[in-house]
Amino acid sequence: MKIVITGGAGFIGSNLARTLMERREISEIRVIDNLSTGNKENVAGLDVHFFEGDIQDAALLKQAFHGTDAIVHLAALPSVPRSVKDPLASHHANATGTLQVLEAARRAGNLHVIAASSSSVYGANPRLPKHEHLTTAPMSPYAVTKLATEAYLSAYHYSFGLPVLPFRFFNVYGPGQRADHPYAAVIPKWISATLNGRPLTVHGDGTQTRDFTYVGTVCQVLTDALLRRVVDPWPTNLAFGTRTSLLDLIPEIETATGVRALREHTSERVGDVPHSQADGTRLRALFPTITSTPLQEGISVTTKWFRA
Repeated sequence: MKIVITGGAGFIGSNLARTLMERREISEIRVIDNLSTGNKENVAGLDVHFFEGDIQDAALLKQAFHGTDAIVHLAALPSVPRSVKDPLASHHANATGTLQVLEAARRAGNLHVIAASSSSVYGANPRLPKHEHLTTAPMSPYAVTKLATEAYLSAYHYSFGLPVLPFRFFNVYGPGQRADHPYAAVIPKWISATLNGRPLTVHGDGTQTRDFTYVGTVCQVLTDALLRRVVDPWPTNLAFGTRTSLLDLIPEIETATGVRALREHTSERVGDVPHSQADGTRLRALFPTITSTPLQEGISVTTKWFRA
């Protein structure tokens, strides 16, 4: 199989490339990334064909998709706060970018497209755990762009017969996730701060809960979906139903780092979902052999990566 990973120089994409390299069924991996949030160093030394450019470039997509079998579409402009600051940029990168990817996949022969959506689409819906049939209630422009991603995949499936599989990611973390930019995710940001003696910035009272998912587990699911050619236009939660508050996350990081963390509370962030927990029933039915990585184990591995 020949696979294209959009956003392949990013955190999840580069981890996926490493995972796919270990599978004999995968004969070629192509990576597309404009390096706006990814880093070419993430794929340095990997056996991939790198296409530097934007997914809104139809000519680039045509070249990269030619002769391939499947696309894992991870390219996006992440972060809820970033989307609140610049909604149009998020829309162009995430919604329009997805449309370009789907159109290129259709023109290349109806390639299998697996794409990343987000748990943020559940938004203001208070029900827990979040199952895929809940009403979505986006609280940020970013969440809207991810809902558009899902809708476009479904539309292309029913309109053109495109084989698709949308996943709703839940707070993915692990080695390779950057902490050195304003929109960094909480786990890498807090591990880095703890190791360097800086206080942890807690937005609000810290009782917000998240279903943290280790990147290695995510890559196992994506790989299995590719190899078995799993197709379903309905979104699937990619998380296992854990629920950890930010305050409970701090001692896990202290245990992994061996350092007592300082903390400072600030105001809540606009667009932040208060609580998030997946119903993993659908995921387990589609991928019965996949097991989750415990949070303590995942944070330990991530901390070792930061130390290195």
